[in-house]
Amino acid sequence: MSFVSDLRVLLRGRDFRRLFGTRLASQFSDGVFQFAVAGFAFFSPEKNTSATEIAVGLAVLFLPYSILGPFVGVFIDRWSRRQILVVAPMVRGTLLLLAAALLLAGVPDGVFYAAALAVLGVNRFFLAALGASLPHVVPGSRLLMANAVTPTSGTVVTFVGAGVGYLLHRAFGGDHRSTAALLVISGVTFGSSALIARTMDRRLLGPAHDADMPQTAQALRNVVGGLIDGARHIAGHRAAAAALGAMATHRFVYGMCTAMVVMLSRYYFADSAENALDVTSLVLATSGVGYALAVVVTPWATERFGIDTWIPAMLVTAGVLSFALCAPFQQWGFAAGGFVLGLAGQSIKICTDTRVQRDVEDVYLGRAFSIYDMLFNGTYVIAAAIAAALLPADGRSMLVLGLITAGYLGGAVVYRMVTPGDRSRTPLPSSRS
Repeated sequence: MSFVSDLRVLLRGRDFRRLFGTRLASQFSDGVFQFAVAGFAFFSPEKNTSATEIAVGLAVLFLPYSILGPFVGVFIDRWSRRQILVVAPMVRGTLLLLAAALLLAGVPDGVFYAAALAVLGVNRFFLAALGASLPHVVPGSRLLMANAVTPTSGTVVTFVGAGVGYLLHRAFGGDHRSTAALLVISGVTFGSSALIARTMDRRLLGPAHDADMPQTAQALRNVVGGLIDGARHIAGHRAAAAALGAMATHRFVYGMCTAMVVMLSRYYFADSAENALDVTSLVLATSGVGYALAVVVTPWATERFGIDTWIPAMLVTAGVLSFALCAPFQQWGFAAGGFVLGLAGQSIKICTDTRVQRDVEDVYLGRAFSIYDMLFNGTYVIAAAIAAALLPADGRSMLVLGLITAGYLGGAVVYRMVTPGDRSRTPLPSSRS
């Protein structure tokens, strides 16, 4: 099957088209925003970025997803998900304009990061609502196809947004004013996603009514218990739990990779902050190509081999090739490695999305995706912090590279131990059925 034909099939659904457009507009904005914050945090010419500062910057970009995850699940299992998709972009756009104004006013970095955290906190609601809404706009027989096309398309568009951010950063001069301009552009673009979401019926995206569900205030008071309940529900679905573990393994290892690449780009491969930004942008670009290819490869592979074969295959591929390509510590090797990890990581994510959405009951989907995002982003930040303690000043470390390889291979072994052996030999039903 091909991406174009799959997308054509899905776009026949009016509601899918609207949800898909909402995702693309928002994730393009995400790419511009993330580039703006990362450029400010890691590649400002006036800063000498350390591995610890990289870990702090990544925490700003990703930690809200982990901290807010349980609370988000409470609300998107109760509120109209369509309304979340309408209101969140307007709130986020306002916060982005505020962040741009603070940056131009020359406030301390901590104040700017606080504003960025608020922006990302709002985005947590938005992305969780998108994930929980997808099963409401496509039939179950096409869910694998939708999971290949929609989140992956969103990720590719995020890379495109980051690329546009890079070009605009160059055009605007690369200083704080250019960062502020990128924040404004991101805010306006994100606001357009609300206009698309408004075209959907308020009740379309759920959640399903549950008369036994506690009131919101009570749920918030018992949020930890709710999180444990959601985790228990997931644990009762062995295949979904194993897929989440594989995804968390990839994100943990990928966090170490990110910290290493930024340090190498800044202090080993390049002689200036601007050149370091070019090196890192190349790795991101090759990763984006890998993400895009996963759209085509993953549905084809899972139809023939099954999810429970494809996930460990991708983990092993990532572990072996990342070491083989990156051990010489040459720029070309890390660019090629970016492609491999982009392909493997997004393949694993597509499979995990499908497992969670197929196996978890709708009334638990909000909490399931909150747990998903806690793992997705929390493991990434923790790994960057660990890498910060291990990386030398120039980022060149065979120890960290060895841990990256061991992490992927170990994750594949554990996955095969957890999943039933006969499932791995049974391909999933064709997404065309």
